[in-house]
This record gives sequence, structure tokens and C-alpha cells, in this order.
Amino acid sequence: MSQFNGLVPGSWTFDPAHSEVAFTVRHAGISKVRGTFRDVDAQLRVAEPIEDSVLEATVQMASIDTKNADRDGHVRSADFFDVEQHPTMTFRSTSVAFEGEEGTITGELTIKDVTRTVEFATEFNGVVVDAFGVTRGGFSAETTISRKDFGITWNAAMEAGGVLVSDKVAITLDVAFTAPQDDPQETVEGQEAVSADA
Repeated sequence: MSQFNGLVPGSWTFDPAHSEVAFTVRHAGISKVRGTFRDVDAQLRVAEPIEDSVLEATVQMASIDTKNADRDGHVRSADFFDVEQHPTMTFRSTSVAFEGEEGTITGELTIKDVTRTVEFATEFNGVVVDAFGVTRGGFSAETTISRKDFGITWNAAMEAGGVLVSDKVAITLDVAFTAPQDDPQETVEGQEAVSADA
């Protein structure tokens, strides 16, 4: 059982402005292509103990950005993600295990309606209160998947041997969440109670 200082129970809200969902894939056997997804939503429901927490995320596949418009268009096509038929990638955790600030988040990753169990090696980066008084928590995580496991098999043979795009894809996450806010209903009830006592 692990407890993280400042990571209070409740629903933590994803902070897209301070988060990155990225991937790396080897190209032509000699270089790496890196990309990110610009449209991501997630929710972290922190429980006590932390091992009962649940993470859910949805990625809009059309938001891929590899810094090359032609390549992005190809990856959105039926050769790869087929975003018209399969617009989202989703993840839902099924177990959380930590020793200290490092652990594993296991869950179901769905791409193109194919679901596989994946494990993210995860690090808790702490909780801080920023200059605007907002409480934020951060995590880093990484995993490697086989794109063929999700039915993404397009490739091109090279004259010297080998293929253009590797099967293995590394996924890295650097994500931030903001702490749960007070329940508005509880706040109203509390104000009513104070008024009644006045």
C-alpha cells in the first residue's frame, strides 16, 4: 500500500495545457519519428488506498501531430488509424500497484476497436500548489506496444531489406491533474447552515 502526500481522494481533472501524450516509432531502421496527440481527455479518480484508484482516458486520433502534414494525413488514413471509422483511442485502468513513488498501472487499451491489456511503468512526480493557488499532481508513464496487436499492419519493404515502419511503438506520458474542487451542493448546504445559525 502506498500513500502519496497531497494526492487527496476524489476526481482529479486532467490538465491538457501541462500534459503530453507522445509516441516514438522507428523509421527505416535508422531514425525515429516522434509525435503527440493534441486532443486528450482523462479523469483520475483517486481512492484510499491508492491501489483502488481508476484512470480513464480518451484520445482523439485525428489530433495526431508528427510535425509533417503529409505523414499525419497518411497515419489518419485507413492504412493506419482509419480515424473516420475509429476516431478515438481509449484506456481504462484495471489495477494500480505502487512501491513508494514508482509503480505499474495496468489497463485496457483500445485502438481501432481492438482491446489489449498493457502495463505502464509509472512514476508519481508529486503534488504542488502553483502561483495561482491551484493544486496540481503529476505523473510520468511509459509502455511499448506492438501495433500489429491492434490491427495496424501497413508497411513498405525497403530495397536493402527490412521495412519502413517498426512494429514496436513506445508511448510516453507526462500528465498533470488538478485537485478535486469542493462539491457545490455541499458548499450551498454549508452556507445555509451558517445562515440558519446566525
